[in-house]
Amino acid sequence: MKKLSISLFALLTAFTAHGQFQNIRISDYNGANEPTICINPYDTRQIMAGANINRYYYSQNGGYTWLQGILTEPVLGVWGDPVIIADTQGDFYYFHLSNPPTGSWIDRIVCQKFNKNTGIWGAGTHMGLNGTKAQDKEWAVVNRTNNHIYVTWTQFDQYGITSPTCYSNIMFSKSTDTGQSWSPAVQINEVSGDCVDSDNTTEGAVPAVGPNGEIYVSWSGPVGIVFDRSADGGVTWLIQDIFVTAQPGGWNINIPGVYRCNGMPVTKCDLSDGPHHGTIYINYSDQSNGANDTDVWLVKSTDGGLTWTLPVRVNNDPPGKHQFFTWMDIDQTTGYLYFVFYDRRNYNDNQTDVYMAVSRNGGESFENILISESPFTPWASVFFGDYNNISSHNGIVRPIWTRMDNGSRSIWVAIADMNVGIPDEPMFPFNLEQNYPNPFQQTTYFGYKVIQPGRVHLAVYDQLGRMVAVLENNTFIERGRYEVFFDASAHDLAPGVYYFGLRSQDHFINRKMVVASW
Repeated sequence: MKKLSISLFALLTAFTAHGQFQNIRISDYNGANEPTICINPYDTRQIMAGANINRYYYSQNGGYTWLQGILTEPVLGVWGDPVIIADTQGDFYYFHLSNPPTGSWIDRIVCQKFNKNTGIWGAGTHMGLNGTKAQDKEWAVVNRTNNHIYVTWTQFDQYGITSPTCYSNIMFSKSTDTGQSWSPAVQINEVSGDCVDSDNTTEGAVPAVGPNGEIYVSWSGPVGIVFDRSADGGVTWLIQDIFVTAQPGGWNINIPGVYRCNGMPVTKCDLSDGPHHGTIYINYSDQSNGANDTDVWLVKSTDGGLTWTLPVRVNNDPPGKHQFFTWMDIDQTTGYLYFVFYDRRNYNDNQTDVYMAVSRNGGESFENILISESPFTPWASVFFGDYNNISSHNGIVRPIWTRMDNGSRSIWVAIADMNVGIPDEPMFPFNLEQNYPNPFQQTTYFGYKVIQPGRVHLAVYDQLGRMVAVLENNTFIERGRYEVFFDASAHDLAPGVYYFGLRSQDHFINRKMVVASW
């Protein structure tokens, strides 16, 4: 067990490009990827996030600032594929793969529950242990009517083996006692896959709950995307899986400059009181339009998964560019659909933006919104994981993603409050961000965005207002975002409270920072 760190991750207050949503960097740990996020629907100020392999981040003010910690489980171990959900009591759960000191690597799925009073994650409980078979790529959902937790994942007879006698299958387990114990795992798929961890492997099982407590799940595999359901809490499932749609090119997608990319499906069901109540949606990506044109798609069913619509394209750009790593959520207060995905519509190279799409009419049409402040360029040698994530409730939407700058990965979230709308550009000709990290022991970064080109002066001041360091001295700066490295020891700054300020001819912004003891 690990107690929550008391160090506060700094708030970045930059306005995003074209006046869109504020971006917050919640982690600059270079190994982080596969971020997951969950808003507590009973208190949207509380948000929990996680990232590979064992990172977690907790906000109690809607995602503006974050506490961070490292998840540990001494008996079962922690080995990535983080998934975070919240139950009907507003308690958070962290699901992950195992890496026990005695036993086999990823031999079970592990669940740990967060205690908000102590800031401690509880001891792990587990499901799916089956000798040396590998248990991988899990996801979880809560039944809001009875607080039962449902988990689906892929079981490999032997991970990565090409033998025709080794199979991958979709497994299911549930907890009826808030994660303290789990039912024996059962196989729910009809057609097995191989163990290669590629297009013919059964993977991507994300469970959803229907309006009468049904359990819905879809996954990718040898025959495309298929669907299964249970009407009795997971005791019985369909004898024959329902075919949903082909996935041209498979779910293992080749994206230039990306180490690995998948287009596995995400299943959600509308439980709101809106006009699309009970509709099941599946979001995925593939290369139906060719290897140079990856797209994000949506299919839906209004009859409990018996029949499915033809795929509808979510990204609304002209053909010929890549959109990938999609995830979807439904705001269950409105029935609105929210998507997050990487997008290269604005470039002819591997530069990548992050977009959010919104559908307010049951997936009939989509508004696409650029949410990342600036593009990034991934390296094919750097692993980005297998997913980003998004969480929404009552107009509060928090997409989360991995980006890379100069070879270093970081985790970001956008502050998308849809009830407020997209903010206008600030009246100031620039915006000064909080330094990151803060407090800091020796080095930090000052970020600022210039909206109107002009001359700026960036300096550090002590508590008496005396200038102790100058970083930009009446420098002419073009429009854009800038980041300045600051080494307190180079300026002989003793531990304590200081201010840094950005000044133009007519405007001045300053912020407080803390130099901690070295």
